[in-house]
Amino acid sequence: MSEGVQAKGNPADSGGPAGDGRRVRVVLVDDHRMFRTGVQAEIGRTEQTGVEVVGEAADVDQAVTVITATRPEVVLLDVHLPGGGGVEVLRRCAPLMVAGENPVRFLALSVSDAAEDVIGVIRGGARGYVTKTITGTDLVDSIFRVQEGDAVFSPRLAGFVLDAFASTDAPPVDEDLDRLTQREREVLRLIARGYAYKEIAKQLFISVKTVESHVSAVLRKLQLSNRHELTRWATARRLV
Repeated sequence: MSEGVQAKGNPADSGGPAGDGRRVRVVLVDDHRMFRTGVQAEIGRTEQTGVEVVGEAADVDQAVTVITATRPEVVLLDVHLPGGGGVEVLRRCAPLMVAGENPVRFLALSVSDAAEDVIGVIRGGARGYVTKTITGTDLVDSIFRVQEGDAVFSPRLAGFVLDAFASTDAPPVDEDLDRLTQREREVLRLIARGYAYKEIAKQLFISVKTVESHVSAVLRKLQLSNRHELTRWATARRLV
């Protein structure tokens, strides 16, 4: 496997009981190695927490590979990932979420509390969304709750999520917008705000050539001709 993927075995039970004896196998998906290391250190002490980290991944392709190989009970999934974002991981792992008695469940763990990020991954099939300010103890509790089929949200997001899905005024699904990857949406928004390619590249930590590729993909998917049409399209949907 490539550097960002670390798989640590398949569904074998490990060690003795932790706490009340419950165990859960988890995969960490985040493009920041230091963050994955920190989460592993915080929750991966299996004898104390009951959490066994069985794999890690840093981008969409790696995530799909390691999740398919290890079949964990829960995936901690970052929203912003190279290769299409958390939504793309959910799309490609959709069959695993309905895999009979042993479904893979997803819990988004992100620094973002943006409405579109939350709704995007929940619509994609995630069972919950917590921010990276969560404590280790609360994260362990959230993982077990998701394993059991509960929906889990950071307190700050719970009311918003309920309102978004319950409101009769909630906007309909935008099929055009759903065609775009998370990174393409980020580029779209910055283009619509008037940023130059170099400024976008600096802000998103990518090359100018990559920005150009994303813009071309957005124009093609939305069937638009230039950045002026793109700006009007984004403004009409209040994405700016």
